[in-house]
Amino acid sequence: MKLFKQLLVAPAALGLLAPMAAGATEVNVAGVSDYASVSSDSVAVDQVTSITQFSDVYPTDWAYQALSNLIERYGCVAGYPNGTYRGNRAMTRFEAAALLNACLDRVTEVTDELKRLMKEFEKELAIVKGRVDGLEARVGELEATQFSTTTKLTGQTTFVVGANSYGGGAEIGGEKVADLAAAASGATTFNYDTRLFLDTSFTGKDLLRTMLRAGNFANSAFGGNSAYSGLTTMETAYEEGSPDQINVNRIWYQFPIGSNFTATVGGRVRQDDMLAVWPSAYPADTVLDFFTYAGAPQTYNLQLGAGAGLWWSDNDFSVSVNYVSGNGKNGSPVVTDSDNAFTRDSSDCGGIGTDCSSSSGTVQIAYAPDNWGIAAAYNYASGDNGAGIYAGNGTPLANLFSGLGTTNSVGVSAWWTPENAGWFPSISTGWGYNSVDISNANLGAAGLGSGSIDGATSQSWYVGLQWADVFLKGNAAGMAVGQPTFVTSWDNDSSLNDGSDFVADGNYAMEWWYMFQVTDNISVTPAIFYLSRPLGFTTSGLAVNDDDTFNNFGGLVKTTFRF
Repeated sequence: MKLFKQLLVAPAALGLLAPMAAGATEVNVAGVSDYASVSSDSVAVDQVTSITQFSDVYPTDWAYQALSNLIERYGCVAGYPNGTYRGNRAMTRFEAAALLNACLDRVTEVTDELKRLMKEFEKELAIVKGRVDGLEARVGELEATQFSTTTKLTGQTTFVVGANSYGGGAEIGGEKVADLAAAASGATTFNYDTRLFLDTSFTGKDLLRTMLRAGNFANSAFGGNSAYSGLTTMETAYEEGSPDQINVNRIWYQFPIGSNFTATVGGRVRQDDMLAVWPSAYPADTVLDFFTYAGAPQTYNLQLGAGAGLWWSDNDFSVSVNYVSGNGKNGSPVVTDSDNAFTRDSSDCGGIGTDCSSSSGTVQIAYAPDNWGIAAAYNYASGDNGAGIYAGNGTPLANLFSGLGTTNSVGVSAWWTPENAGWFPSISTGWGYNSVDISNANLGAAGLGSGSIDGATSQSWYVGLQWADVFLKGNAAGMAVGQPTFVTSWDNDSSLNDGSDFVADGNYAMEWWYMFQVTDNISVTPAIFYLSRPLGFTTSGLAVNDDDTFNNFGGLVKTTFRF
């Protein structure tokens, strides 16, 4: 007997023969004959194929599973003619020999069949072996020449083709605002945005992110640089320095502290990188930038610069605290030196915690189970050197005031997503309130006439809906409506608005889009949007007239490549 058969049979034989030692001197010849006959006949004709064929074997028997395996896997067990197995009866050596012989015959049959199959598929097995050897060689080469064992590179490129049209009868200096806006930003444009993410982990739980970015949106109607198209700014719109220039957009390190705390620190980190929860289910890269701020653009101002943050999370609860200095890289803490020997540009001053650090501090409390959540946040923005709302998220007046003084903001947001795709969309909503301390700013210097202003309040809100798997799996549709940040009141001693604190700065924004998921890596999103009064209070210059209208309608096609 070959070695592998000996190894197979030895344990079974010991187990089967040991209980029979006491009765080895007595040979039940009749029983052996019956079993052998039944076993022989069963192999050829009536072999037992299921343990249920034995009337005296029950699932509670201690060897039930072992017997079932012998029957169903190997087919080498036969019973007695009356349909019993007699599992509690002592087995003779002859009976054990018959059972072992039947099982070994089955093993031999399987072995012979395996050899036949190996012979039959010899060529195919050789081909597979060659392919495996080639794959191992390629994997070895890849491991030897790979960029990094700890760093993963991903990217995203977005093309945007679109245009804006303008309407309304408002005039400035005898010219229609719509005509001025069309002349400034009415052309069809083709722009791009490219992002490269280098994600590095040293422990498997930490993350060092380096984000490189390039774009050419500065002079586009979707870049927010035109005086007439601020609210048409897109989230994907980017240009820093000169067009087509690659810059380090983000660089930060995130790591856990214990089981509940996560810390983030970076030389160029954004506010939302340091939040445990983003309080919205509405996509962050759809159309208008305003709809990506959870309804509170001042609270979630996405300030970018040197900063640090810490969040605590336990089950569905989380608390986040972070600080960002937009000018943290600069060494001069003041605009003008003590001797007034020379004057520095305000963009050159900075530091952390100084009067011109362009700082923003945020505290967020959130509760976020699997498919819904609610969050409340407070933000303090210094207002100097740009620590306020971005141009694409408020009226010109709201943007102006947020940059003139310190702002205290609160935002409340909630969201819900259905468990399965269907008729019901995900729902996201949010509201923001802002109080600005302008510290007696001169209105004339701001181009708003005579007098001064001490403070102002502003608000914003939105509702966003998104449907998943629309018409085809992977496709999506959505819409959103809301009011970008607008000034609701101000404390002024000017002649504007007859000295009233009320400011007619309200406006509405709407967008509709449908995303075609062409492949796993390519999507195409046509979209349209409408702005009822994007200039707000300044629609007709300084002459506030509710009858003067100015609106903005636009459309675009966005193609996104992920790699």
